[in-house]
Amino acid sequence: MLKTFSKGGVHPPENKFSENVTIKTLDLPKTVSIPISQHIGSPATLVVKRREKVKVGQIIAKTSGFISANIHSSVSGTVTKIDKIMDGTGYKNTAVIIKVAGDDWMENIDKSQELKKDITLNSQQIIDKVLESGIVGLGGATFPSHVKLSIPKGQKADVLIINGVECEPYLTADHRLMLEKGEEMMVGIEILKKALNVKRAIIGIENNKKDAISHIEKLCENYNGSEVVSLQVKYPQGGEKQLIKAVINKEVPSGGLPIHVGAVVHNVGTAFAVYEAVQKNKPLIERVVTVTGKPMEKTYNFIARIGVSLEEIIKASGGVPEDTGKIISGGPMMGKALNTIDVPMTKGTSGILLISKKDAKRRKIEVCIRCAKCVSVCPMGLEPYLLMTLTEKKMFENVEEEKTMDCIECGSCSYICPSNRPLLDYIRLGKSEVGKIMRERR
Repeated sequence: MLKTFSKGGVHPPENKFSENVTIKTLDLPKTVSIPISQHIGSPATLVVKRREKVKVGQIIAKTSGFISANIHSSVSGTVTKIDKIMDGTGYKNTAVIIKVAGDDWMENIDKSQELKKDITLNSQQIIDKVLESGIVGLGGATFPSHVKLSIPKGQKADVLIINGVECEPYLTADHRLMLEKGEEMMVGIEILKKALNVKRAIIGIENNKKDAISHIEKLCENYNGSEVVSLQVKYPQGGEKQLIKAVINKEVPSGGLPIHVGAVVHNVGTAFAVYEAVQKNKPLIERVVTVTGKPMEKTYNFIARIGVSLEEIIKASGGVPEDTGKIISGGPMMGKALNTIDVPMTKGTSGILLISKKDAKRRKIEVCIRCAKCVSVCPMGLEPYLLMTLTEKKMFENVEEEKTMDCIECGSCSYICPSNRPLLDYIRLGKSEVGKIMRERR
């Protein structure tokens, strides 16, 4: 029997239209806009100025705290402007705008495709290299990866869990990466194991990716301590706590972290980025992004430089179809709708999803019928209908008591609600207000 998590979950249509589309390199853009905050935590601090010439892989903004990440130039050229621009969040944030000239890389970066398996760095050197390279979680959360590798005193990692689930409908970037860069990913996993001083790694992959399961299982034969676990197809299996429950049957306590049950979770894209950083001296300057949707004639998996505009990526995919009603950065469950596509691709951009006018239309909100479907599908065991009601009434102390901060914002409640109630919208609002209360209390 296939493993899965125990509480809640839904089964949206998968719509993995691009699962058989090989990764294509996107042409170099004429300009890029690289935000200095592409991660959870403090924005990086600028170290370049206007008119300065930069190379591919050069640091343009440095970490400003422990939970922060370096930002590197993804192109070579001249810094034409440092300005606040609209990004995928819908807000204006500081970015470095670079006019592209050629493709001149930093001399220490190994651009060859030759696989390099021998790991020469020790644990601390690996963590330092991950920090230096600006690597963050590429599954969407963008948490700085060096922080996860820095185990707090008194804690011990027993197992590394690699997230190859990609449970968001439509998205296939991780699936294609496992198929096309599986060997490099496996070396990346060995590097992460060495950084954490663990012997065991489990790669969780949902059973709708049988070709990836077969491919990675075969590769695991050459890597002691690494194994694949096939998982039942269920959303949101890619959530850290849900994945931990599915593969090692341990439950992260409320308010707790994976390390509290001896686990560290990294995405397959992160493992590949770690390989490139440690073995090739290549910082995180590009990533795989899926461009897909029902209105599109053809779908794509691109590897694209950080900072290229989503408009250019969509243009390379054939442009915006006439029937498009909404464009989402990410997947349909946890992604964010964009009010403009003139925004840069960042480290966290896993997909660009085009929704038809029919599917994009919001249905009329009805009164709650107390069916409790939202409760039954919540993977965190919360009561979404109650959290929405308490937030509407601004009863934020009660919202906190109901453990709203445990919500992983998966959207399962809104998806299943027969009354079309915007449960997640209100829960996010409640979380924001409770967060303010908690900060004031501290």
